[in-house]
Amino acid sequence: MTNDQLPTNQAAAPDGYGKDGGADRPAIVIISRDPNARNRLVRELSRRYGMDYQVEVCDDPAGLEAHLRGLAGAGTPIAMVIGGVGELDPDGIDVLGTVRGIDPEAFRVAAVRWGEWETARPMFDAVSLGKIDHWVLRPEQVPDEEFNQSITQFLSEWRNQRAGGFEAVRIIGEQWSVRSQELRETFPRNGIPIGFYDANSERGQEMLSDFDPDQVDLPVVILRFGGEQPILFNPSNLEIAEAFGLTRPIPAEEVFDLAVVGSGPAGLAAAVYASSEGLRTVVIEREAVGGQAGTSSMIRNYPGFAQGVTGAKLAIEAFQQAWLFGSTFLFMRHVVGLSADSGCYQLQLSDGGVITARTVIIATGATYRRLGVPSLEALLGRGLFYGAGVSEAPAMRGRKVFVIGGANSAGQAAIHLAKWAAQVTVLVRADTLAATMSDYLIREITAAPNIDVRYQVQVVDATGTDHLESLVLEDRPSGHRQSVPADAVFALIGAQPRTDWLGDSVARDQLGFILTGPDLLGEGTGTDGTWSPDRQPMPHETSLPGVFAAGDVRQGSVKRVASAVGEGAVTIPLIHRRLDALAVAESAAGR
Repeated sequence: MTNDQLPTNQAAAPDGYGKDGGADRPAIVIISRDPNARNRLVRELSRRYGMDYQVEVCDDPAGLEAHLRGLAGAGTPIAMVIGGVGELDPDGIDVLGTVRGIDPEAFRVAAVRWGEWETARPMFDAVSLGKIDHWVLRPEQVPDEEFNQSITQFLSEWRNQRAGGFEAVRIIGEQWSVRSQELRETFPRNGIPIGFYDANSERGQEMLSDFDPDQVDLPVVILRFGGEQPILFNPSNLEIAEAFGLTRPIPAEEVFDLAVVGSGPAGLAAAVYASSEGLRTVVIEREAVGGQAGTSSMIRNYPGFAQGVTGAKLAIEAFQQAWLFGSTFLFMRHVVGLSADSGCYQLQLSDGGVITARTVIIATGATYRRLGVPSLEALLGRGLFYGAGVSEAPAMRGRKVFVIGGANSAGQAAIHLAKWAAQVTVLVRADTLAATMSDYLIREITAAPNIDVRYQVQVVDATGTDHLESLVLEDRPSGHRQSVPADAVFALIGAQPRTDWLGDSVARDQLGFILTGPDLLGEGTGTDGTWSPDRQPMPHETSLPGVFAAGDVRQGSVKRVASAVGEGAVTIPLIHRRLDALAVAESAAGR
């Protein structure tokens, strides 16, 4: 085995490495028996990344573990292990699979030669089973931009999932504070990189010493790029939005063609298509772009992303797209009322403002249902988390973690948490996952050595004072109860539509989902007399003419990101039809 570093590794470390905390440059480790594969990878990786990363070479799989542990022992983060897969590396996938147990954060990338199609199926299966994270075609030319584009994407993804990078915002708070955790989730979901500092740590205490003790109220939010109010003490979401300059006033006389309520996949798609087609569009978002999908650690079945895409990245890209087309975004406010006024609709906002629009798309999505176990709810933020908990995952290193839920979001959360947790147990009320979870996630969960699935079970009690200590699980068929040690619970169950704010203004079903299109013509919808033979509700139109619903908030929707995007997109032609009809009516009235 040869562990010689390349000459490029001797270059001076650029700013940001070796200065704060003495951290060394992260390592990219090449593992292959094939000298031709090694040389090509070394050449391209060193030329492009040698100044920022140590490019390490290992030619014997038997020595890979010792090599990686040596780097870790020296304080060198391992960004990526890229290994050959082919004739001379027939066990390449299995070799890469061993990396997870050594360093859960290091990305495992299979490098294959173009034209070796026999390696394709085993490699794709390895991704589905979680043995490797990504694959890439070996570089075949100098420079190979397609190869480097993939590597840069992987390295960016690696940096985004770990602390220590660029911090546009710093948060000082208590590790298990509910509010601190909300901020740690919300900022990254809106594309804002943060640094979190535990107020009880030495570094946190040092930072707090800069402030007047009588003034400090945790969490403290520091906006590092300046601004009129760069330091906020226990701020509300609206105060944060104001500090960021995201609360430009909307003139009372301004009338939008379309108001989109919610910026999940459906709302973002609607905003992209509407603004790109010249409609004056405003989007109102109470939390962060992306909705539930924005919290997904990795979506592998979204069309067009063969390597998978994080929910946050998908959401941020769509947000920027809509913003560049001219959509106006109102963050950290929510709609509290909807009423008709002179042929338009008025949306009353939580901050007292009012938005006027000719048409409306409700895309508020759904939230996870509460477990309703008092002893466990009392530990919210101290062991109980609702959602995927992407920001909390690294803190689960070596812990016993439970994920409650049987849909894709629960499966994605379990797989992500398994990178760090000693054991992840998925608790499912049903007797199978097949009806609610995609096959690729089921296969990856089944293959993961530290993920178990328990069927027909529910949580009925919990213990813990400062932090969760144990759960009481009940077998639903027999009623038998069992106490198990637990460090954390991530609950992702059911779909509670965010429609309470609508009151009786829009027809909904018994669960709160909005009725649209033909479903409005049934009995008991409260729409008698609204529609006539000459004017039937259009697809996605609610009981209020000109108000539409798209995505998970709509009754009968398919709970998939792609379908939500599709619903948001197909609603825009209907918006045009409504606006054209209004224009004709206004013209006739003016004669």
